[in-house]
Amino acid sequence: MTLRRLGLIAAVLGLATAALAQAPPKPLFASDHPIRFTITGPITRIAQTAQHSRDSRAGVLAVPGTPAETHAILLSPRGITRLKRETCQFPPLRVRFQAQPAPPSLFAGQRQLKLVTHCRAAASFQQHLLLEYAAYRLYNLLTPASFRARLATVDYVNDDNRPVTSRVGFFIEQIEDVAARNGMRRAAAGDRVATGRLSPTDSARVALFEYMIGNRDWSIRAGPPGEGCCHNSRLIEPGPGGSLVPVPYDFDFSGLVDAPYAVTPDGIGQVRERRYAGFCAHNSHALAIAAEFRARRGPLLAVLGQVPLDEPARRRATAYLDSFFADIADDRRMAAKLFRTCLN
Repeated sequence: MTLRRLGLIAAVLGLATAALAQAPPKPLFASDHPIRFTITGPITRIAQTAQHSRDSRAGVLAVPGTPAETHAILLSPRGITRLKRETCQFPPLRVRFQAQPAPPSLFAGQRQLKLVTHCRAAASFQQHLLLEYAAYRLYNLLTPASFRARLATVDYVNDDNRPVTSRVGFFIEQIEDVAARNGMRRAAAGDRVATGRLSPTDSARVALFEYMIGNRDWSIRAGPPGEGCCHNSRLIEPGPGGSLVPVPYDFDFSGLVDAPYAVTPDGIGQVRERRYAGFCAHNSHALAIAAEFRARRGPLLAVLGQVPLDEPARRRATAYLDSFFADIADDRRMAAKLFRTCLN
């Protein structure tokens, strides 16, 4: 083999290694400090027509400060259940920047973002949103292979400059950025993923976390018909042939959040009733992961004190997590309580 060819191979390998090097978080997700910004556009029209139209409409996102930031954006409603008018008066939004913001913008490097919104005007819906945000923060404590979220107060203004409302919301990190932070890439998956392709440790962690927050509306092996894998989760991988790492999101149907519109996927039982849906083949990994959860009980519960929940919501959420730790108090109790419903 010639020196020239060896050099080319080395260069290619070097590029592959560099492509999978861990990247720092982008500015928006480098901090947990809440932010405030204004979205101006046809807000009322978007809310009223969301169930029937996902059309993009022009708007402006403005961030106060020194210097202030102003970005031309396109707004469109997104989601499934929360798009229905009888469920939510205000839909979740997709915010697409018409020009990619450059440093030192808070939004530097962002092209489009999911914005989780308040659903309804009632104060209780602010608490449901904050509990869903807390779920993201909880999973961040367990693994860096998780979506970061940035809490915000959003001032919504119609394009005739009439204020609509000010409500809490949060942005969710893009899966490509999650992968880059972990030295991985987004994985391409078909309609169904074989259990053997999934990282046993990471899959067990997802399953135990979803059990902790009482969420049954997820799958890391398949998605809705015709939509590919997966349901309320995405997959990342270190490279071709590597184990797939699932990254969960969308926790509003969980018992922790306890949204009034949430139902169980099979229509059986109550939303706050937990059901373990990890794979039986991963039970030994789940026992090891449970020890990690127990070791981090203090920091996990502390998250509820770091999120601006009202006191009744914080107490209910703390009691709910306490009942999870009772279920995994030791290996024997965990096996009896959880593994009876594991999936083959």
